[in-house]
Amino acid sequence: MQQEIRTISERALGGLGVYVKRIFLICCGALLMAVNIKTFVRAGNLFPGGFTGLALLIQRVAEQYFSLKIPYSPIVILLNSVPVVISFKYIGRRFTLYSCLMIVLSSVLTDILPGFNITQDVLLASVFGGLLSSVAVYLCLLAGATSGGTDFIAIFISEKFGKDAWNYILIFNAAILCAAGIMFGWNRALYSILFQFTSTQMLNTVYKRYQKVTMFVITDKAADVYKAIHDTTNHDATLFTGTGCYGNTRRDMLYSVVSGDDVRAVTKKIKETDPHAFINIVHSQQILGKFYVRPND
Repeated sequence: MQQEIRTISERALGGLGVYVKRIFLICCGALLMAVNIKTFVRAGNLFPGGFTGLALLIQRVAEQYFSLKIPYSPIVILLNSVPVVISFKYIGRRFTLYSCLMIVLSSVLTDILPGFNITQDVLLASVFGGLLSSVAVYLCLLAGATSGGTDFIAIFISEKFGKDAWNYILIFNAAILCAAGIMFGWNRALYSILFQFTSTQMLNTVYKRYQKVTMFVITDKAADVYKAIHDTTNHDATLFTGTGCYGNTRRDMLYSVVSGDDVRAVTKKIKETDPHAFINIVHSQQILGKFYVRPND
């Protein structure tokens, strides 16, 4: 009885730790997002793309053409209302709730934090602002959430069609920034596209959940290595048997396709299982067929 109570308590504490970690990452991401807007984005008069850029564009239009100062947070929350419903229905409930926390917290912080200039150089503001933006979004994705807006759309496309959709969102954002260029001048719009390009490419580099990687593993412990792959990634593998030309000996090769963010963990596990295993890792451009994707919730 005491052992059962102890086990339940340990599971509860472990679950609580996961929730605390996710909320902490979201708070850090929201703070970075707000600081980025009040520093690099404001300093360069940039439009960072997505619903954030659209909200800033609406603010700028209201102030310049109608002499109205509209708070940032109501615009962002209103713009995200439809993507939130789509996310809640198709992506995951907890994922959507954590994302709502990120949206509300980042928008409120943007309204209350004081603005200050780090640099007057628009090029520096574009590059480093894009980098800081990608870090903020990456922290949210690690927490199982998103910063809202077009990120909801990117993740929905990735979940639905199994494709990395961030570059498609870049095209959509470029269209929004072209509209800003028509109204407020092309220099700022082009710098804003540079901002968005930096953010998108950095995010593509560090976030690999929807990237596919093919692994070829030549090993003398095929059964144990397969178990390591399956237990670590929940993906299957195919066993090929051949002959090693150098020693004219029988060799086994396991073929498996895994998610990009599983590569480090599964490679470590394989090496622990068979230190002499030969592993070839190839980026897969496209796969057709069933592929397991970990649920966001």
